[in-house]
Amino acid sequence: MTAVHHRWATVAGHRLFYREAGPADAPVIVLLHGFPAGSHMFRDLVPRLAGRYRVVAPDHLGFGYSDAPPAEDVDYTFDALADLTQGLLAQLGVRRYAIYVQDYGAPVGWRLALRDPQAVTAIVTQNGNGYDEGFVDGFWAPVRAYWHERTPETEAGVRGALTLEAIRWQYLTGEPDPSLVSPDTWHHDHARVSRPGNDAVQLALFADYATNPPLYPELHRYLRDSRVPVLAVWGRGDEIFGPEGATAFARDAHEPEIRLLDGGHFLLESAGEEVARLMLDFLDRRLPAPA
Repeated sequence: MTAVHHRWATVAGHRLFYREAGPADAPVIVLLHGFPAGSHMFRDLVPRLAGRYRVVAPDHLGFGYSDAPPAEDVDYTFDALADLTQGLLAQLGVRRYAIYVQDYGAPVGWRLALRDPQAVTAIVTQNGNGYDEGFVDGFWAPVRAYWHERTPETEAGVRGALTLEAIRWQYLTGEPDPSLVSPDTWHHDHARVSRPGNDAVQLALFADYATNPPLYPELHRYLRDSRVPVLAVWGRGDEIFGPEGATAFARDAHEPEIRLLDGGHFLLESAGEEVARLMLDFLDRRLPAPA
């Protein structure tokens, strides 16, 4: 088994946790997690990739084992999360890298790519949306209501996503065999978002998600102009970002590879070995040769 290192770095005054493995001189893959998870979701994927790649998997500010300062002290936005990720990678000497994005990791990854198109060598999106297609109304209707008006009623609609039962739903919905998903996952995530004050952090990011769809046209131009390799590997049973979010990449990406697998939003929990196999094959074939 490849050794996985568990480390912290201070970026812009915040202590960020990250997992790292693989040869220091190998091509880099950055794994960007979603809500309500952390790099814990990559605990099995990191060693599967690290035989041939250097893998870096950070926890976003407010998630996992990274600092979670109060929302009244920090502007929790996706721009800010991207700033911190960019700062961490610079501190680690990472200048070119492939990205794996899931859920919240997608808008962070899109910002990194749009800021520095030459830095991103390939994109793997696993249930990480970049199109208006794929948003499943049942999940997103209360979030959109919160975007338009912040009231006690709309806040209650999004607070429901922070409950243990809602997080369990995210992990199990769409999974053909729920017994493959460890209860450790939803209990771990619920414990982190239940820290005092973390509810305000999550509410701020729910509100700021409204800034992401307006970036999509710029993302689509980037995909067309850069011809960056794209693998969209999706749990077809996801009821947050449906499979239309994966197939939409065919419109703009250059020769995209789209794979719909039996599984849900957290596809790695039941199909991690298959996802790793697809990723390694894709990256081995389509990463640009070293300069």
